[in-house]
Amino acid sequence: MKAFYGDLKLGILGGGQLGRMLIQQAINYNVTIKVLDPDREAPCRKLCDEFIVGSLGDYETVYNFGKKVDMLTIEIEKVNVDALEQLEREGVLVYPQPRIIRLIQDKGTQKQFFKENNIPTADFQVISSAQQLKESHIPFPYIQKLRKDGYDGKGVYKVIDESYLDGAFREPSLIERWIDFEKEIAVIVARNESGEIKTFPLVEMEFNPQANLVEFLISPSTLPFEIQQDAAQIATKIAQDLKIVGLLAVEMFLDKNGKILVNELAPRPHNSGHQSIEGNVVSQFEQHLRAIFNQPLGDTACLNNAIMVNVLGEAGYEGPAVYEGIEKVLKCHGVYIHLYGKALTKPFRKMGHVTIVDADREKAIEKARFVQQTLKVIS
Repeated sequence: MKAFYGDLKLGILGGGQLGRMLIQQAINYNVTIKVLDPDREAPCRKLCDEFIVGSLGDYETVYNFGKKVDMLTIEIEKVNVDALEQLEREGVLVYPQPRIIRLIQDKGTQKQFFKENNIPTADFQVISSAQQLKESHIPFPYIQKLRKDGYDGKGVYKVIDESYLDGAFREPSLIERWIDFEKEIAVIVARNESGEIKTFPLVEMEFNPQANLVEFLISPSTLPFEIQQDAAQIATKIAQDLKIVGLLAVEMFLDKNGKILVNELAPRPHNSGHQSIEGNVVSQFEQHLRAIFNQPLGDTACLNNAIMVNVLGEAGYEGPAVYEGIEKVLKCHGVYIHLYGKALTKPFRKMGHVTIVDADREKAIEKARFVQQTLKVIS
C-alpha cells in the first residue's frame, strides 16, 4: 500500500452523492481521486482530481479506468463485474471484492446466500416466468422484486391478490412473504483486510410511502438492548461470511413478534448512515476508507441524538433546482445541510440530506419534522 502523501490513486465507480461525500473525507487523507460516471454533470465532477465520463456497465471503459489507479471502490453496485475480476487478477485492489458485488447485484443470489448461511430472512421463491408466479407457494399478499437493477424503491411490486398478477414484472424476479413489521432498521458494518470488524449502532428508519425510499432516520435506536445486540451480531456474521473488505449496509425488518429478518445488503456507504457525519465519532465514509486502506477501524459510538432527513424533489416539479426554506432551517441550532450538487430536480429525486443533532431526543425529532415541512426542492 502506498503512503498517504499524494501518490495513492483511488478510483471510484460512480459519481453520485455517495462518491461526493466519500471524496470529502478522502481529501483529509491526501488521496488522489479519479471518478468514472456516465453523467458529465454528476455530483462528484468538481471535487475529484480527475473526472471521466463513461459507462459503468461497459467492460473496456471500466477496465481501462481501473488500470490507471491503485485501488478501486464503488458507490453503486451496477458496474461491470467482469472487468473488475480481470483487474483483480492483474493486481489492482478492488474493494468490495468483485465476487461480493456480483452476488449482491442479484437479489435472488442474495436471498440464496442468506438461506445457505442461516441468515434470518423472509420466506422467498425465485421466479423466472409469469407461469411460475401464478403457481407460487408464497401466499398473498407478497412482494415481488426484480432480481437485477432495482434501487431506491424501483423494481418492487406488491401483489395483494390474484387480480394484481397482470401488473407484475415479467423479468426474472423473486417473491417474498409480506412481513407485518414493527420497524425498519439498519446496521452498517465495516471489515478491513486484517479481519477487524466494527458495527455502527442500529438506526430506525421511516420510508416515504410514495417513493419507497428512506425519508427519515433516527439514531441511536431506543429499541431494547437485546434487539440492538442481535442486529449487530447478524450484521457481523454476514460480514464474516462474505469476508468483505469495506463497508456493508444491512437493511432489516423487526416484525411484530420481535424477530429480526434481513431484507437487503448494500456493499458501500448507504443512505442509512448519513447521520454518522455529525452524529458519530467516525463517519461511515471515513470507516469505508479505513477499511479498504486496511487501517484500524474507527470508534463508531454515537456523539448525540442524530436525525437524518432526506431532501427529496417535490412532486409536480421537474427542472433546474430551487431550494426553498434554507434560511428558516439554518436558524435552528444543530442543523447541518448537505446538498448534493444536482442541477436538476424531479419528483422524489435525492437532492440532499439534513442532519439534526440535539442532546434532547424529542427536540431533535421536533426540529427534524420542521425541516421536512420547511425545506423544499422545486423548480
